Amino acid sequence: MLATLDPQTKAFRDDVLAGLSAPIPAIPARWLYDLRGSELFDEITRLPSYYPTRTETALLDGIMPEVAARIPKGAAVVEFGAGSATKTPLLLDAIGPSAYVPVDISGDYLEQSAADLQERLPWLRVLPVVADFARPFSLPPELAELPKLGFFPGSTIGNFVPRSATDLLRQFRSLLGPRSQLLIGMDRVKPVKRLLAAYDEPEGITAEFNLNLLTRINRELDGDIPVDAFRHEARWNDILSRIEMHLVATRDVEFSVSGKRFSFAAGSSIHTENSHKYGHRGGRVLLLAGGWTPISEWSDADEDFAEILAVAEPERFAP
Repeated sequence: MLATLDPQTKAFRDDVLAGLSAPIPAIPARWLYDLRGSELFDEITRLPSYYPTRTETALLDGIMPEVAARIPKGAAVVEFGAGSATKTPLLLDAIGPSAYVPVDISGDYLEQSAADLQERLPWLRVLPVVADFARPFSLPPELAELPKLGFFPGSTIGNFVPRSATDLLRQFRSLLGPRSQLLIGMDRVKPVKRLLAAYDEPEGITAEFNLNLLTRINRELDGDIPVDAFRHEARWNDILSRIEMHLVATRDVEFSVSGKRFSFAAGSSIHTENSHKYGHRGGRVLLLAGGWTPISEWSDADEDFAEILAVAEPERFAP
């Protein structure tokens, strides 16, 4: 079986088997985003209780003249985790880049969204890259000599624990190079009741999104997980300042994945996603630890969400 797996499926299998075998079972959140998962997340962003997307979109719309004034002419935009790229046209229309590189792990979804964007903006070079942006990958060679702007909206940085988030930001810096810039979205800390409502809404779309991971495992990794034996649960972890998503076993259950057997007792869970929330200084410190110096910051009137523009300054000999 090893020889017949494509690299992405092999990585998926390895992560699932390792995660289900761990003392605290967990599967990386990136595997939530197959074609169906990406479609479901797109639905989530339009739900009344899910404030991040509409808040960030309105914020981006208002600050674009200021952002555009800080971006070099002819820059290439590299968007990490592009998905449906719903916010991207605001940025592209404002700065008129020479190229746009959407990067996403879901190839089918990326292909469609890139084609839609190319039709909308025929003047723009759209160069999609299918990759897991949390792991090293290469940019198209056409970008080698262009100034670069990384775009990381949606508070996706919140899906990573601080140590991994720092490593990811350093990887972005290495990929984009010195003097590149990064426009990044970060969700703010807010009342717990509102946070929980955004990640466990009455419509049940987030639950379907979370449970779809099990369906994907069954389909792609020869699994026989009884999906109806698990339920979605969102939790607020105050000490770590994050929402956690879990798949909780509703009964004792046994199943296999790629020939390996697993058992879960009723009430035990598989941790599938984090969404860290940052205060004003915490987000800036995280960027600095990852090699990015904040140069501008914006927030909405209610301080629900922030956009930060940072630059990869050249390495200095001393502080």
